[in-house]
Amino acid sequence: MLEPHYGELNMPPAAATNLAHKPPDGGWGWAVVVAAFISIGFSYAFPKSLTIYFKEIQEYFSVSYSEIAWLSSVMLASMYAGGPVSSILVNRYGSRPVVMLGGLMVSAAMVLSSFGTTIIHLYLCVGVIGGFGLAFNLQPALTIIGTYFQAKRPLANGLAMTGSPVFLSILAPLNQFLFDSYGWRGSFLILGSVVFNCCVAGALMRPVSNQKPKGCLPPSNEAVDQGAVADAGPQTADSDPEEGQHEGKGQTQNSKLVDLTLFKHRGFLIYLVGNVVMFFGFFAPVVFLAPYAKHQGIDEYSAAFLLTIFALVDMFIRPFTGFLGNTRRIRPKIQYFFSFAVSYNGICHLLFPLASGYQGLVVYAVFFGVGFGMVSALLFEVLMDLVGAPRFSSAVGLVTIIECGPVLLGPPISGALVDTFGEYKYLYSTCGVLMLTPGIFFFVMHYFNYKKLEDEQKQKAAGEMRRPEETVELKSNNEANK
Repeated sequence: MLEPHYGELNMPPAAATNLAHKPPDGGWGWAVVVAAFISIGFSYAFPKSLTIYFKEIQEYFSVSYSEIAWLSSVMLASMYAGGPVSSILVNRYGSRPVVMLGGLMVSAAMVLSSFGTTIIHLYLCVGVIGGFGLAFNLQPALTIIGTYFQAKRPLANGLAMTGSPVFLSILAPLNQFLFDSYGWRGSFLILGSVVFNCCVAGALMRPVSNQKPKGCLPPSNEAVDQGAVADAGPQTADSDPEEGQHEGKGQTQNSKLVDLTLFKHRGFLIYLVGNVVMFFGFFAPVVFLAPYAKHQGIDEYSAAFLLTIFALVDMFIRPFTGFLGNTRRIRPKIQYFFSFAVSYNGICHLLFPLASGYQGLVVYAVFFGVGFGMVSALLFEVLMDLVGAPRFSSAVGLVTIIECGPVLLGPPISGALVDTFGEYKYLYSTCGVLMLTPGIFFFVMHYFNYKKLEDEQKQKAAGEMRRPEETVELKSNNEANK
């Protein structure tokens, strides 16, 4: 267990789990990681892989770059906007049924979109229905990992988040093959059956036990999943005991909805502010990578292969990042690690104009894959580190509903830059600034946050030392009065 040693490093610990059960840190949890791998893989890779069809759909409906970019933006924004609804459902019914419902929704959305006659039809089917289905796949998968893992949680999160690049590396060339064979309508119909596998992933998400069976046997893993077990009064490393007790009451009252007391949580607010800016430039570089290559005269399969290269690098970086995040030196400072990852992405995009020819794009795809993988592997781990597992489901719901704005507007704004200037370098430079700025913000704010936490811990320790002395003094006064 890494947690007990944090104090020896003179760094604030990760937020306490405070669940109604002890996370097994293994066992069936690894099957749950596989299920989360599938669910998260579809959630993040599916919108990106659909960019293969953008040029053809754009010509079919005679729309602009910014209009076609709305397709992936609406899907991603719906996925983020569905966060609070998914949070409520997970807290009420557990992860398994919510993921299975999401799989059905995405499958139905792709089948319906194959009959689309206008771009608005695709916005509604692929964007709204499909996006909400992905929300029901993403958040439950992230939440259930926190109920199965504590000491190995960064590693488990890193492995689960690897699903995104693995699925992207498969879906990108698959979509190109399907388009060449069946056109975009036939491809969407086939993809509807492919994404139905999310229901299989949901079936693997067996709830964690939080009850002891009769006798002296250890707890089994077959009781009812309580989402993030929100009715436990949370006390994290980022709040004092009195505040934790006060917020615990609000958490209990709102356990079936959303914990709004998180807006008083210092670490959560730092995470939220930085991420809102970051997400304006997070997805657009991926969305426009293949279209830019085609714009440069590169053939379709080579353009699609850039996404495969990006995904392969991303695939290996995510578990490696999870491994590094789980080490004793980095885990207590994992917020700094995340700050570095965000800043690194910004620098990659700012250097994009230096990439010339197909070889230059390959080099960019490799370096971008490293940065994107680091951010993705740490994105939800650092949030859980700040707020703790019991409040994570509500925290994800609040973060995603707020982030849906930049997720929705980022790619269309970037597409508008291409329409205006006729070049892609302005798009990538803007995204670089939008990533580097929050990276620096995270470094500065987490430095002060860690210092504040250290001061609070010292005050708490000093208070505990004074209490025995006050008790002895009180007893002496009472004896003297007698």
